[in-house]
Amino acid sequence: MIRSELIQKLASEHPDLAAQDIEAIVTTFFDEITRRLAANGRVELRGFGAFSTRARDARTGRNPRTGEIVDVDAKRVPYFKPGKEMRARLNV
Repeated sequence: MIRSELIQKLASEHPDLAAQDIEAIVTTFFDEITRRLAANGRVELRGFGAFSTRARDARTGRNPRTGEIVDVDAKRVPYFKPGKEMRARLNV
């Protein structure tokens, strides 16, 4: 499901809300998760899962097109750990 599909689904389930309001809610939701992760935080949604970041060390990589060796800087990457309820629903 992509963002626009989520907005359409919410609009169909809540016809009393304007489409612009639903879009603002979804945008705020994702922006707040991103803001919290950028601040080295963690976001936990009970029954769904937890978002956090993990550190990746600097390494030497290879350009797949040319085969040239390149340096890859250290970075943080987003990580999602599904919650117990989500795993249970997926593995019925």
